[in-house]
Amino acid sequence: MKNRVLDLREILIIAMLLIGCSMQQEEAKAQVDSTKPAILVFYKTAGFYHESIPEGIAAIQKLGKENNIAVEATKDASVFNDDNLKKYKAVVFLSTTGDVLNLQEQTAFERYIKKGGGFVGIHAATDTEYDWPWYNQLVGAYFDSHPAVQKATILVKDKKHPSTAFLPDKWERIDEWYNFKSINLKVKVLATLDETSYKGGKNGANHPIIWYHEFDGGRAFYTAGGHTPESYREPLFLQHLLAGIKYAMGK
Repeated sequence: MKNRVLDLREILIIAMLLIGCSMQQEEAKAQVDSTKPAILVFYKTAGFYHESIPEGIAAIQKLGKENNIAVEATKDASVFNDDNLKKYKAVVFLSTTGDVLNLQEQTAFERYIKKGGGFVGIHAATDTEYDWPWYNQLVGAYFDSHPAVQKATILVKDKKHPSTAFLPDKWERIDEWYNFKSINLKVKVLATLDETSYKGGKNGANHPIIWYHEFDGGRAFYTAGGHTPESYREPLFLQHLLAGIKYAMGK
């Protein structure tokens, strides 16, 4: 009986060692490859959690592998400090919601942008940080409301930007279409929604849905798509997203 107990202990020790090695290997894989330009995908939620977030992370990681971009994903807000942020060409807010950064982290992010960093907002990035006026100007607007998921027509207004250059003039997609408030009138609108093509639009004839701008020393790009998991399997949407990320990364 004693020998059997010893055997079980040995098995447990070996199993624990194997698990430890596996965790170390996974941790090593998660580290940013310093030989490549890097981006940070931030997906913390303090409000509604979008079930499409894992699909979005996986899609951006795949785009990174295909385009020589190192991608690190986290919901840990403590990474928003000067030493860490300087590793990234751009920070992507992937359907973040609510109050996700404390005052110290906000200040570090502001410094990052002022030093030339890039920002990409996807979908609920506009449903984030309602009490931070600087962020409102950076992301370009705040979420107000949305109707049910449905098909709508995006009217591409500016094809000079790399994120829209290849899109059709009228781009039909199924997604959750945001109505916006507190819109920064200085952003450069790339595409609007045709509110006659769906039910529930509240921004009228000039309903921005994709935009970009240079802001406070850095670059910002926002696309309102990306609510559904299927979005991250759409070739056109992924091409659009990649080009927006590359713009935010700069030269």
